[in-house]
Amino acid sequence: MNSPAQQKVLTGFGIGSNIEPERHIHTALSALCREFPDLLMSPIYRCKAVGFDGAPFLNLVVASRNTQPLSALQALVKRLEAASGRSGHETKYSGRTLDIDILFHGGLVCRTDQIQLPRKDVVKYPYVLKPLTDILPDWVHPERHCTAAELWQRLIDAAGSEQLLLEQHGVHPTDIRLDTPPRLL
Repeated sequence: MNSPAQQKVLTGFGIGSNIEPERHIHTALSALCREFPDLLMSPIYRCKAVGFDGAPFLNLVVASRNTQPLSALQALVKRLEAASGRSGHETKYSGRTLDIDILFHGGLVCRTDQIQLPRKDVVKYPYVLKPLTDILPDWVHPERHCTAAELWQRLIDAAGSEQLLLEQHGVHPTDIRLDTPPRLL
């Protein structure tokens, strides 16, 4: 007897780099596209370093519907970071060849030393929420029970305007186009 097909869940990843960012992000996106043929990619944003003086980061959000367990996704993220030369022993606020965070995995709410889902960065940082809103405005935060677009609007309202919000946080749209083509979910 065949087991029922595993249900696909939507998983979001935040990707950033400020050390040879175009090269490392392109390599990561190529690997993610091979792993997840339906990968959806946001525009890329240039953002000032947070918590330290350093080169600006390139940041984006990608998402995929997949059947992989969280442990497999965590292992994939760590492999991709290691392949970029990241040791995993960097200080919290420092440059990164590649930083990939799992932002959410379906409606899972999880808080451990190893992972927090949904990641708090989603509601805290415009460089995460803006690209998430660009590709998944109707994504619903499993704890706050509102959409990415509603969360984004709250940040805009608190800042006074979208332009002020982006300027305050040093977030700037780019026209960077990597060779990996965007796909739709």
